[in-house]
Amino acid sequence: MRSNRAKARAVSMAATLPMLAGALALGIPAAHAADHPLRDPLAGTRPAWATATADKGATSDGARVSARVYLAGKDAAGLAAYAKAVSDPDSASYGRYLTAKQAQARFGATKAQVAAVKSWLTAAGLKVTGVTRHYVSVSGDVAAAEKAFGTRLHNFAKGSKTYRAPASAASVPQGLAAAVLTVTGLDNAPHMATHDDRLPPPDTVFRNAGPFSSYYGSNTASTLPDAYGTKIPYAVKGYTGRQLRAAYGAGTRTGKGVRVAITDAYASPTIAYDAGTYAKRHGDAAWKTGQLHQALPKKYTNTKDCSASGWYGEETLDVEAVHAVAPAADVTYVGAASCGDGDLLDALGKVVDDHLADIVSNSWGEVEAAQTPDLAAAYDQVFQLGAVEGIGFYFSSGDDGDEVASSGTKQVDSPADSAWVTAVGGTSLAVGKNDSYLWETGWGTDKANLSADGKSWTDFPGAFTSGAGGGTSRTVAEPDYQRGVVPDALAKANSAGGNRVVPDIAAIADPNTGFLVGQTQSSPDGKKQAYGEYRIGGTSLAAPVVAAVQALAQEARGKAIGFANPAIYAKYGSKVYHDVTDDPTGKGLAVARVDFVNGYDATGGLATSARSLGKDSSLSAVRGYDDVTGVGTPASGYVESYRRR
Repeated sequence: MRSNRAKARAVSMAATLPMLAGALALGIPAAHAADHPLRDPLAGTRPAWATATADKGATSDGARVSARVYLAGKDAAGLAAYAKAVSDPDSASYGRYLTAKQAQARFGATKAQVAAVKSWLTAAGLKVTGVTRHYVSVSGDVAAAEKAFGTRLHNFAKGSKTYRAPASAASVPQGLAAAVLTVTGLDNAPHMATHDDRLPPPDTVFRNAGPFSSYYGSNTASTLPDAYGTKIPYAVKGYTGRQLRAAYGAGTRTGKGVRVAITDAYASPTIAYDAGTYAKRHGDAAWKTGQLHQALPKKYTNTKDCSASGWYGEETLDVEAVHAVAPAADVTYVGAASCGDGDLLDALGKVVDDHLADIVSNSWGEVEAAQTPDLAAAYDQVFQLGAVEGIGFYFSSGDDGDEVASSGTKQVDSPADSAWVTAVGGTSLAVGKNDSYLWETGWGTDKANLSADGKSWTDFPGAFTSGAGGGTSRTVAEPDYQRGVVPDALAKANSAGGNRVVPDIAAIADPNTGFLVGQTQSSPDGKKQAYGEYRIGGTSLAAPVVAAVQALAQEARGKAIGFANPAIYAKYGSKVYHDVTDDPTGKGLAVARVDFVNGYDATGGLATSARSLGKDSSLSAVRGYDDVTGVGTPASGYVESYRRR
């Protein structure tokens, strides 16, 4: 689960956005409805929460504004079209990727466009603070911003706080309409992504109590009450690379010659030591010199609001999981300066601009209602540029199921909802003796505590605690690759025209059948630091596992896979996937778990519970495509199905 999610949601939640026309869903500005002959509105720049009833009046002219004007490039429609064609196995352009330089020359903004945008902004009284391939950043006072963008900035109530936002859609001079994709930053409500996992902060050590199973079912909780009419096993101590490679059909592939990037916020100061120690302890191939790289910003910001230390464990999980499954892959960690959307976009843009990798794992996001159309357009542009270069992005689908328990609204997560990324759902995984694959369920957990007398589970199966994110988007149109695979009952749940459904594919996520991670953490008193290991889960685990499996598949193909969704759906219904359901045994499934109450030792007591599997809020893993596991999980044959014949 996202460790700082509740805080982030409280300050960044927005009302569910209406679906925009398909152009914006693909990262292209919606048709400008020019209501003024000299200016062209930018759709989606007035957030949904900036309503008339919430309006608290004009923002002071002297208040400061920092904004980004994202550049549309010379051929936004052509970029989307080529990204689609180069990713479609049935297209004559399939796999005909461009270099980063070629992509910029063909689709990027021209020098004349950049100069014109800068001239417009400075003429309005704004100061240009930076220029990248993707945007022009500016700062200035409210009066200058209002002049530049043709709107009034007002203060609006949002929850218990007040934030600035445009009172009407921002606009640009009509002659610049083709050069400008969107503008962000005119509203100052925080947009903070959170990481999709169940991680303790590294400033205090975290340990699992045990007893454990070494593989699923190896240690039965014979002294504890029955569940579903039988004795249940203790949770596994944590699967390792060998077990995951066997479960997902790695075979002899190692990811040799493949580059994988990981994006998160901040950077763990002990990642090299932790990753090396973990690999040595668990039989993974030793990291070779130069195999693990980091691309980091010059400085970090918002460390308190983003709970920076919590992201150290995220990086550790992602790096160790990728190496465990694809031990020969080259890994580059790209750290963002903060958990804000702008900084995370910069990290993604760096991967694309420098083509640091062909496969990118991303275990972070926020609820779809918090994502505004302007930011969605900026993200999609980066994903499309990646697609034309042969780069695929993999995003965790979230850890709160349908989000109702956490947000009060049934919704999916973003950027996993983008039509241009592979959304990765989660499962509970049973690996048996001799690394044999037994079964998977959709990840969804109900928790029932042991009764005071130890003779029963209180209110069994108990309350929902966490589960794989999924469902139907309200803002993104149904992509072509999902048609004919995703049932209409899901695709048309929010509109007759159909919407994007999440996820696309899945892998292990349940922390009760999770992955063993090694990380340097501090003692409870903060005086010592030491390496330790603990079991972890979340779709934060599923995303790097699938990214690593894709690295194995790319090795088999001998060429970049790129944006993989068309290929993933083309294989639907074949034996290369495990078709995951919620109750594969037909008897009900649960594991027993014993935890330290204080998180690290028995001085605070122990807590014993039964964790039922396959109980994901209102979402269900059923035969065929579903909104918990997508098309399923990789099976034996999946990796080799990418071999060119």
